Amino acid sequence: MNLAICRIEANLGPHHADTFHHDLHPDLRADYILANPLQHQRLGRSAPPRRPPLAVRRPPVNNANYAWIQHIAAHLAPNGVAGFVLANGSLSSNTSGEGEIRKRLVEADLVDCIVALPGQLFYSTQIPVSLWFLGRNKLNGRGMDNKPLRDRAGETLFIDARQLGRMEDRIHRVLDPADIARIAATYHAWRGDGAAYADTPASAKPPPLADIRAHNHTLTPGRYVGVAPTEESTEPFAATMPRLIATLDSQFTESAKLETVIRANLAAIVTCPRKLGHG
Repeated sequence: MNLAICRIEANLGPHHADTFHHDLHPDLRADYILANPLQHQRLGRSAPPRRPPLAVRRPPVNNANYAWIQHIAAHLAPNGVAGFVLANGSLSSNTSGEGEIRKRLVEADLVDCIVALPGQLFYSTQIPVSLWFLGRNKLNGRGMDNKPLRDRAGETLFIDARQLGRMEDRIHRVLDPADIARIAATYHAWRGDGAAYADTPASAKPPPLADIRAHNHTLTPGRYVGVAPTEESTEPFAATMPRLIATLDSQFTESAKLETVIRANLAAIVTCPRKLGHG
């Protein structure tokens, strides 16, 4: 239905099927894969593991996140690239062998980029998610305008975009086109497909593989990008301390006023309780 709405032609196979239990495209090797898998889907014990190119154990039956990752990786062409969305727990989970699968993903040099997104982006859930980008071949490739990309073998870019976006209403955050362009430009620049790349504290950094190994192959961007530099205050200490004390005094005064109001309201409730009825 989603393909039809977007007017995208697709070969979905000769009949309805579950891609885990009955893959209708076993020989497909795609140049590009874009996916939004069901989060924490129950896989079941009858679904076979997707071994190539990882050759790892079966993912947990109660959470298909890593089954999806293996399924996507198995269907990539030799120079294929995949982008998909997963819950943040997949970046660090070690449940039922997930940590081992993630380790082999990293050691096979399949993880090209991880982008941590802010929460409240979806209407169905408020949990934050991350974007995964896999690349079967980081040694070469072509980008925009058929421009050759640089050799990224052994590198993984981490982008922390959790501070981007704006609250459209009380519970829903949106990424404006400028936010999306900023993330995309960072990734393209790092691949050699845009402006010159430079690390950004608390935003983007490609750590050496040794750092990822030292963190037990955890892929949470916050582990690697660091913190943003803070501006040093030029205000003299002799002026700063009295100002802070005055601010604290005013907050104490406001707190005392609120306490008085709360106690008065509580006393009114105790002395004049509401009569409960069934009418």
